[in-house]
Amino acid sequence: MASYLRPSSLDEALASLSIATGQHPIILAGGTDYYPARVGKALSDDIIDITAIPDLRGIRQTPDGWRIGATTTWSEVAAADLPPLFDGLKQAAREIGGRQIQNAGTVAGNLCNASPAADSVPPLLAMRAKVELRGAAYARELPLSEFITGNRRTALKPGELVSAILVPRPKAEEVCSTFLKLGARQYLVISIAMVGIVLEVDGGIVANASVAVGACSEVAQRLPYLETELTGRRLNAALANRVKAEHFDSLSPIDDVRADANYRREAAVILVRRALTALVKRNGG
Repeated sequence: MASYLRPSSLDEALASLSIATGQHPIILAGGTDYYPARVGKALSDDIIDITAIPDLRGIRQTPDGWRIGATTTWSEVAAADLPPLFDGLKQAAREIGGRQIQNAGTVAGNLCNASPAADSVPPLLAMRAKVELRGAAYARELPLSEFITGNRRTALKPGELVSAILVPRPKAEEVCSTFLKLGARQYLVISIAMVGIVLEVDGGIVANASVAVGACSEVAQRLPYLETELTGRRLNAALANRVKAEHFDSLSPIDDVRADANYRREAAVILVRRALTALVKRNGG
């Protein structure tokens, strides 16, 4: 018979995971993916609801950067007082479903769902985020690029849960970021293509560039050749002209009901150019 547990501490949750038998229990936070997938079906899964664990909630600054608790909601991200590094993630937070979904859906849940069109992944990849994983007797960290391993697949091991997302502090003092998403309509839509960009700027020159594209491969990915092309360039209107189609050769978009592969690839190029142009205008370049 299915069981439902709502532990009040992380240790209690991990202990429940470590003694679970049979199928792996579902770790439930906002439930915005779990429940819609089971409409009209009897719930037969063992569930560990982690929403009552205070240590998993909220965003706080650390000596090395910032720590986003696993059950922090998208509404909390959007409302938080955070530096420009987080502008792209806050934009993505406002694009994830409607207000009800943003109030319930969590940052870690979006990552663990591991959809190729997960809106949080490109901005967090561009922020060079890591995922903190906890087991009953240990903790480990993985770069986000290694945590999501495929469509609906992650590096989570049995007995583990995501406890936080860790965002490192940039080296440059001046940082700008953005997120752009293309869908069949403006709101409440699954992405056709999306992009997250973070630029570290020193004296008007791009000292470090991170560009990530989602919904154009099984797993969202950064574009290292484009990042190299942008680094060392002046932050001005000419920056978007540096973006070339060949910088996107590593992507492997698919044909589906929302768009074909060629359209997705071309859309990704245009989105990156638009995002760079927006960052230049926003930062007086």
